Amino acid sequence: MVKGKVFLVGAGPGDPALLTLKAVEVLKAADVVIYDRLVNDAILEWTPEKAEKIYVGKSAGKHELSQEKINELLVSKALEGKKVVRLKGGDPFLFGRGGEEAEALAEKRIDFEVVPGVTSAIAAPAYAGIPLTHRDYASSVAIVTGHRAEKGGKIINWAELARAVDTIVILMGVELLESTANKLIEGGLDAETPVAIIEQGTSAKQRSVIGKLGTIAQTAKERDVKPPAVIVIGQVAKLGEKLSWFKKASH
Repeated sequence: MVKGKVFLVGAGPGDPALLTLKAVEVLKAADVVIYDRLVNDAILEWTPEKAEKIYVGKSAGKHELSQEKINELLVSKALEGKKVVRLKGGDPFLFGRGGEEAEALAEKRIDFEVVPGVTSAIAAPAYAGIPLTHRDYASSVAIVTGHRAEKGGKIINWAELARAVDTIVILMGVELLESTANKLIEGGLDAETPVAIIEQGTSAKQRSVIGKLGTIAQTAKERDVKPPAVIVIGQVAKLGEKLSWFKKASH
């Protein structure tokens, strides 16, 4: 039996122009594409017409397939001798559960390759004019998930994090924004600390909401902020008010 190969591919943050050349090359040669909810439809146009496309998207409280079933699907398609592309929003190894999928493939001795993608954790703030590091404001960054950890997930020590770095980037954090902000303030972060929320970053619908840590949850409710959104906490967040360039460049 000839085994296929699986490519764990990052589709980038939304703007199809940010897809890497390597990702395009792999997509063009795919027999099967297994893709997530946040993958831009335009990216699927790089796949061959004959390629099998399987949607396994996840949103809060709703999974097309469990992670275990996705792992099984990757294995079964590879065992059919197929060239399989597992296409994920952002980067497959940054909160994309790509590590778990790689482990499942390694256990079955199936060849795989990782194609890194541009993560929204960096791209969304950049498109909003927010540098995560800046000589005057920030020399350290932490990227964390704000989503409630699934069974077995590692707990985030928000109090330690509040004292440890200059810039905190939170993915999947809108739902628990109020409790997260409170924990950071309890941990010693000033309630006046600037915060920016970039909604649907790098897309035509991108929107930035800038406020302060103590009131950002209320501001987000008033502005009806919805996922997907990237949250940036730290002094660099205020730069989004004067360095915003994306909307200007888009018109």
